[in-house]
Amino acid sequence: MDCDVLIVGSGLTGATIARLAKDHGASVTVVDRRSHIGGNVHDHRHQSGIIVHTYGPHYFRTSSDRVWEYVNRFSTFRSFAAELKTLVDSRYENWPISAEYIERAVDLDWHPEFSGDPANFEEACLAMMPRLVYERFVKGYTEKQWGVPAVSLDAALAGRFDVRADNDPRLKTSRHQGLPVDGYAALMTRMLADISVISDYDYLRRRTEIVPRRYTVYTGAIDEFFGFDLGRLRYRGQRREETWVAGPAFRHPTVQTNFPSPAQGAFIREIEWKHMMDLADRQDISGTLITREYPVTPDDPECFEYPFPSAQDRGLFAKYQQRADAIPNLLICGRLGEYRYYDMDQAIGRAFVLFDRHVKPKIAD
Repeated sequence: MDCDVLIVGSGLTGATIARLAKDHGASVTVVDRRSHIGGNVHDHRHQSGIIVHTYGPHYFRTSSDRVWEYVNRFSTFRSFAAELKTLVDSRYENWPISAEYIERAVDLDWHPEFSGDPANFEEACLAMMPRLVYERFVKGYTEKQWGVPAVSLDAALAGRFDVRADNDPRLKTSRHQGLPVDGYAALMTRMLADISVISDYDYLRRRTEIVPRRYTVYTGAIDEFFGFDLGRLRYRGQRREETWVAGPAFRHPTVQTNFPSPAQGAFIREIEWKHMMDLADRQDISGTLITREYPVTPDDPECFEYPFPSAQDRGLFAKYQQRADAIPNLLICGRLGEYRYYDMDQAIGRAFVLFDRHVKPKIAD
């Protein structure tokens, strides 16, 4: 099969670069070893009519007008700003942590236990919040999520949350927030419209079958691309259990409830999908659908979700990246390719940059 650009992986990064290349006149082929497109933003409809995000909840938010305009090319979005709760001492508390809770549980006039340059995740947290709050909300959740002591994780991981002085209950305060009205699978299908897409295609086993004239973009795990020959990077994933609860309209007050204490069980959160539906669509559904998520360390690259936040893994990744950079007409990118966590809007924004920097000059020749 002839093409100018081959994209391996149909998630947000790969699909965005594919769309940009097609819009610039290149012939593009996308391959994906899964049976569906869209990567981890794929969703499906439960028999009740509730839309379920197959690989965990995806709350779209961005403060970039360009990214917002881009996704609105492919779907109408309805307003939705996720609000999350954490179950602490049998009470639903806001997440991110609110100043109101700190005042109620400790004292607003508290002093950070740590100052200076934090060496690990725990020190970074103790510069942000009292130890009592850290231990109730963060420590157990984080150690369940990553399967290691919090002191062994990167300090930068604490940058993914904050303490809300204004008690804003939203997970993020981005300017644009919403959900595609007919789901992410439909959005991704439109993004890849008029582009050749081959599913159930394992590129790493068949990499000589399609040789593009211009460029290859690979969005899978970088260590798998090289056969793990320098060693395996660490990843975490989730095992998900779906339960239909007959009768009550809702189990929880918000779409996501976190369970930080090890005493609550090995799972870290429950997602109640009806909260993400429009009122008119959910009012006739009796019962509610819950997904419970258990962190795991997967062996199968199909289950890799979260790059591991540690200096050891960053060092190994740098060695793989150096090798990748030496291969002409190849770009390894995306969350697994760059071994970096990206939110959806960040993945799209990063794809814009990478296309302009690497792919566009090749197809313009």
